[in-house]
Amino acid sequence: ATVDFGIGLILSLLENESLLLSGVHGEIEKMKKELLIMKSFLEDINKHDGNGSTTTTTQLFQTFVANTRDLAYQVEDIIDEFAYHIHGYRSCKKLWRAYHFPRYMWARHSIAHKLGMVNAMIHSISDSMKRYSRLKNYQGASSSSPPIDDGGAKWVNNISESSLFLSENSLVGIDAAKGKLTGWLLSPETQRIVVSVVGMGGSGKTTLSATIFKSQSVRKHFESYAWVTISKSYVIEDVFRTMIKEFYKEADTQIPPELYSLSYRELVEKLVEYLQSKRYFVVLDDVWTTDLWREICLALPDGLCGSRVMITTRSNNVASFSYGIGSRKHEVELLKEDEAWLLFCNKAFSGSLEQCRRQNLEVIARKLLERCQGLPLAIASLGSMMSTRMLESEWKTVYNSLNWEFNNNLELKLVRSILLLSFNDLPYPLKRCFLYCSLFPVNYRMKRKRLVRMWMAQRFVEPIRGVKPEEVADRYLNELVYRNMLQVILWNPFGRPKVFKMHDVLREIALSVSKGERFCDIYNNDNDGDDGNAETTEDSCTRHLCIQREMRSSTVSTTNLHTLLVCNKHSIELPSSLKLLRALDLEETAISKLPDCLVTLFNLKYLNVSKTQVKELPRNFHRLINLETLNTKHSKIEELPLGMSKLRKLRHLITFRCNYGQDPTWNYVLGTRVSPNICQLKDLQVMDCFNAEAELIKNLGNMTQLTRISLVMVRREHGSDLCESLNKIKRLRFLSLTSIHVEEPLEIDGLIATASIEKLFLAGKLERVPSWFHTLQNLTYLGLRGSQLQEKATP
Repeated sequence: ATVDFGIGLILSLLENESLLLSGVHGEIEKMKKELLIMKSFLEDINKHDGNGSTTTTTQLFQTFVANTRDLAYQVEDIIDEFAYHIHGYRSCKKLWRAYHFPRYMWARHSIAHKLGMVNAMIHSISDSMKRYSRLKNYQGASSSSPPIDDGGAKWVNNISESSLFLSENSLVGIDAAKGKLTGWLLSPETQRIVVSVVGMGGSGKTTLSATIFKSQSVRKHFESYAWVTISKSYVIEDVFRTMIKEFYKEADTQIPPELYSLSYRELVEKLVEYLQSKRYFVVLDDVWTTDLWREICLALPDGLCGSRVMITTRSNNVASFSYGIGSRKHEVELLKEDEAWLLFCNKAFSGSLEQCRRQNLEVIARKLLERCQGLPLAIASLGSMMSTRMLESEWKTVYNSLNWEFNNNLELKLVRSILLLSFNDLPYPLKRCFLYCSLFPVNYRMKRKRLVRMWMAQRFVEPIRGVKPEEVADRYLNELVYRNMLQVILWNPFGRPKVFKMHDVLREIALSVSKGERFCDIYNNDNDGDDGNAETTEDSCTRHLCIQREMRSSTVSTTNLHTLLVCNKHSIELPSSLKLLRALDLEETAISKLPDCLVTLFNLKYLNVSKTQVKELPRNFHRLINLETLNTKHSKIEELPLGMSKLRKLRHLITFRCNYGQDPTWNYVLGTRVSPNICQLKDLQVMDCFNAEAELIKNLGNMTQLTRISLVMVRREHGSDLCESLNKIKRLRFLSLTSIHVEEPLEIDGLIATASIEKLFLAGKLERVPSWFHTLQNLTYLGLRGSQLQEKATP
């Protein structure tokens, strides 16, 4: 449990505009003050209880956090419900407002009453914590007590340092990396060089570095060496003292008795004095931030003696930091299939493949290994656990409950603890975004734009003045990649991450945390060893749900769901009770008709019906006034309803379809028909892809905020109006224009506002090279199809 999921969420919710309009400022301010006190107290408990045990302190902490989390969900639902009522009142015509005024006042009174009850519960929890504080004599952190790392970090650090004592014969798949890194360390450059080793938790960074640190060739090359494991909550003076002790121990020199009384400045001076004329080698293991280097670099002098510093880290931000001339970075790769199998057999069968085959375990063993996806720590831990199980039935039981084993089996505790350290280090907004990714099935290929838009729909993206929420969400994604929490499996042609996946073991742990926080859950009773038989019950508070099996209207009965993601190709029936739903994702499902009740989902911000058989949107679709994303890509929808201009918050409209007709050679992408009134939408960023019609083209320039436009069926006579409209759109980054047929010229010489365009696709005859081509200073991609230009004529 984390403090952020309760108190952090409530504090952010209390800034909601609807609440500020409701006349309950007093209740809000009282709530904020009490919550901030609670937050400090809970963080103090969490800081002092870091041994990972189920102590009374831990259990009380988890109880307090669980209670505040449930209160946070209540506040969230109260706000959403009030927003619904206040919108209904304001959208009434003036003549009807008097009629609806009593209902509006009742709603205001109701929210004040409910928030008062929440405030009372917060005070009750706070009073309980204060009583506990007096009973345990907890008056804040004791200045005489040594700090204890949170999340079991101290235990993990001890395990980390045990890598120094591993036999090299027990290691697999490190020879190439060891040779490369050793070459860097022993290179003839005289300046101090920093070598970074980066990879996800459990990928073998520490083991690899320890093997190099112990090697005779390295030991003979350097005069002094030190291994320092860095705690997340390190104290720089303690790091210096550890370093001094390591240097003195390796030199068989007595440690100075005054070491523990030295100040920061005196410690730096002692290290500089000792190292200035020496060729030294220092390993800083498990570094979390670049702040460490800023503090420590002064104590590691560059005496031009060929000294080296090796840093192991989970963060690409740390690994890519500017450490000076000659610095290098090595990314640890996960084990290949044959290497993973060798490591697993070494642990599970003492290296004897014959034993594995004799017991008919090879097939199920390889299935288990597949779930580890090349992560050395998971492979070694799972192999060791399975070494005591001789029966095939026992192996199958473990495979079918592997998610439970990773989260509950003491023999796999190290895997969970090390990976949870990475999660606990995330800022609060990134924690929610990361856990949300566990909603998708195992090995699911998550597309960047889909994730970004779903996060936005859930209000996970913190507002930053002057920055679009899409850009902030992109930063979140990049940060998760830099921290090795998500893996990039496909880059677009321009070097930007496009498709991501979550490592299977990391996903199992994330899903366990999600379920504990009542944040995400999976509904799947196929008994395939994926997620067991997770069920959503009447009183469930789960906010985000993924359905991976056949879905009936009775499958989901909870009314406070915020996400419904359906990942199956069975028939589905949508329930009518999801009044607080914000994101509905039905991509690639067998649904053919959206229910009329969809338009009552007032809070719906994200709707994805791509790659479905849906032919039309429901009547009164315009009632979904909070909708931000509509994706009908590759569906059967050929025309959008007339009321689309009322969806004032719409930002992303993706509608293109593939032409599977008899002659798709030219118009292989089909557009969608839409009323020109859509040009009244002032927040729309993406318009992809629509049939070019005269009135639509004339009004297109009203949407000056557009960043992406794709039009098909463009005619020659559209040219003048099209250029005039596009010239008004100064932030356009992607432009795609396709003429109505191969011989129809694209008249686009009048374009002048092209400097912002990064990707340009033109399908149609070009009678000459457009004069503005030379102004495309930010262009990264140019696609021409059917231009009939001579090769020498292109820029």
